[in-house]
Amino acid sequence: MKAKPEHYDVIRGPLITEKATLASEAGTVVFEVAVNSSKPQIKEAVEALFGVSVKSVNTAVIKGKTTRFRGRPGRRKDIKKAYVALEEGNTIDVTTGL
Repeated sequence: MKAKPEHYDVIRGPLITEKATLASEAGTVVFEVAVNSSKPQIKEAVEALFGVSVKSVNTAVIKGKTTRFRGRPGRRKDIKKAYVALEEGNTIDVTTGL
């Protein structure tokens, strides 16, 4: 499958956190994705961009926190995380970039 420009709009980038590192030991990779993307779109984009086969996709929407800057209220943006489980024998090295 060839990568299309819209695949780069779905996958924003990998998330490197402590929890994501623990998940990578079980063959799962965590990405930040567009908030309006669906699980089939995420699966198609990962398979096209990285050339791997995906077993399952789980998503979580993290609501943005309310903040204050110089006394004025603000709000961080909402983000959507995708936990992508890969088939046996497939790996993605997230340190190299897209």
